[in-house]
Amino acid sequence: MADRAGHERFFPYESPYPNQREAMDRIANALARGQDVLMEGAPGTGKTLSALVPALAHAREEDRTVVITTNVHQQMRQFVEDARAIAAEEPIRAVVFKGKASMCHLDVGYEECRSLKETTRSLVEAERDRRELAERSEALLDDARAGEEEAAEARSAVLDELDGLAEEIEDLESANVCEHYRANLTRDTDDFHDWLFEGVRTPEEIYAYADERGLCGYELLKEGMEGIDLAVCNYHHLLDPSIREHFFRWLGREPAEVITVFDEAHNVESAARDHATRTLSARTLEGALSELADADDSRAGRARNVVEAFRSGLETAVDDALGFGEREQVGEEWHELGIANEDRRDDLTLAFLDAYEGGGIDAEIDLARQVGESLDEAYEEAYRRGETTTRKESATLQAAGFIADWMGEGADLGRHPMAAVRRDAGTDEVYGRAELYTAIPRQVTEGLFEEVAASVLMSATLRPFDVLGDVLGLSDPVTLAYGLEYPEERRRTFAVEGPALFASDRDDPETQATVAETLDDVVRMTPGNVLLFFPSYGEAERYHDLLDAPNAYLDEAGTPTEDLRARFVADDGAALFTSLWGTLGEGVSFDGDDARAVVVVGVPYPSLSERLEAVQDAYDRVYDDRRDAGWRYAVEIPTIRKTRQALGRVIRSPDDYGVRVLLDKRYTRAGRDMGKYGVRDSFPPEERDELIDVAPEKLKFATLNFFADLDAYDGDPPSP
Repeated sequence: MADRAGHERFFPYESPYPNQREAMDRIANALARGQDVLMEGAPGTGKTLSALVPALAHAREEDRTVVITTNVHQQMRQFVEDARAIAAEEPIRAVVFKGKASMCHLDVGYEECRSLKETTRSLVEAERDRRELAERSEALLDDARAGEEEAAEARSAVLDELDGLAEEIEDLESANVCEHYRANLTRDTDDFHDWLFEGVRTPEEIYAYADERGLCGYELLKEGMEGIDLAVCNYHHLLDPSIREHFFRWLGREPAEVITVFDEAHNVESAARDHATRTLSARTLEGALSELADADDSRAGRARNVVEAFRSGLETAVDDALGFGEREQVGEEWHELGIANEDRRDDLTLAFLDAYEGGGIDAEIDLARQVGESLDEAYEEAYRRGETTTRKESATLQAAGFIADWMGEGADLGRHPMAAVRRDAGTDEVYGRAELYTAIPRQVTEGLFEEVAASVLMSATLRPFDVLGDVLGLSDPVTLAYGLEYPEERRRTFAVEGPALFASDRDDPETQATVAETLDDVVRMTPGNVLLFFPSYGEAERYHDLLDAPNAYLDEAGTPTEDLRARFVADDGAALFTSLWGTLGEGVSFDGDDARAVVVVGVPYPSLSERLEAVQDAYDRVYDDRRDAGWRYAVEIPTIRKTRQALGRVIRSPDDYGVRVLLDKRYTRAGRDMGKYGVRDSFPPEERDELIDVAPEKLKFATLNFFADLDAYDGDPPSP
């Protein structure tokens, strides 16, 4: 490979894909200007390297670190492969970082781990002090024997210190310590860091290496991250503000010294909501009341006033929100309840205020927080001293913080008040929780994008860019869009003029017969495997049973994705029935013969829920100058992105070929007469231009002709 100049020296392969060089150049220019980038690229067009190559070059020149992140497990593996390929051409120091839970040798939580480390460090320091004092004592003894009068007196003081240290060490040794972390502190770990940067190591490799040597790989990894070129991590390391602060500190970087790259960035919106949303269950409130009843603290009585009233308010709000017979139908999963009101405070707040009889809500919330902090410190000390085997956390502290948010910051932060109920599997009791749901994600992401040097957000489905920029809080980003550059004659995308599969029409026998027959045609006419995406797992199961196709695979909620995919792609002429909202709709590749056709059945709008309504309402308020902003931003655009992701499971390389089918009238030109429910115009122009309208009964002929023209059949084509 010839020597390359500039950022292309980080490109690890012989030549870029079509448009990849242009994308790298434009991203390099944007980073030099400190601008964010939104890049949409069709599957298989090399988005990761298009972003990573110029970002690494920029970071090397400006002494910065690149952090690339995803929420898709398979993409994490792809990042590792790309980083290894880059490192083989241009040396880089890279780490792949996961959370403590996946790398820790002990089954403990974050607070327990922190306590273990502090106690272990104290023990190691005390043992070091004892060794130093012992050496000092021996030296003083030699001096005393040599006739130095002051040496004997000094040695006596040292021996007193040694006695005190012996007692301290005895106490620490009986406390909870981590032997793996102790080994980190007492042994030479240079070999670990030499090994770490000989290549790009996965968390699993780090765990195995450290475990074999009795070390804590997680802590050693953190210690070795300072000033690295590249970090690969999960979304929560950047989207959670408290974790992000720690993460940047481990990198040894200020935010302005970090370039962030988000892959599958169409997921950032929902992930940001999840990270910002807070909950408080009745179980935690009961735990807080129990703590306060047992606490030997003069403030506990007044703190109890506010916690008791909030628990009572939650119970009242939940009872009032449950419809007739609804409580009996509640299962072990959380069941959402609407408690918000348009013209007044939410029902929980009103019930809380009605139940409260204390001497001032703000003052007593503050007292509850103080008591909780005191209790938390006591739990910490008990765990450190080995008096408890687990590090308990104060329910009072959790409750006080949540109630303060609910009554104060919640509204200002744009959080939507909600409640939910579930059934306890052990006691069969139904209990509730309060939730502050963050409807507008830019309240989470805008601060991140403002503080880092620049960000690149990439996905196969980011458009419309203006909407994404709005909801995430990106200011004047550079936008790049690259469609499928592969030969158009090797793919067909059909919009089937079948029934409009609204939820209310899905049980109609004629509709089901039409859909089932059309799907059967695609499966029969496709020389290879077919992916079938439905609006829900229930609909997937319905048509799996109706078709009764040979080699049919049904994806059900909770099915291990990798196992199901492996069995499906190993088969031939198989059909996989799944939900578009499941795990197979994005981030999972079906290359070449893995799948030759994909069908999206219906327009898979998300199920109506309290959360979805909250997001729609929030967008309508924020963008009140834009018609149907709530519907478009919260429902239509995410749904079309999901649909486009599903279509992208086939046609993954220039040599690939296949058929893509959208089975619903709303995708066709005729669907434009259906107002906002016609979605054809929601696709990007070049994708919309490829849509070929076809009647259900004609789809089999269109599919047959396409594959026959490519000589794709092994033998004679099937009979229509």
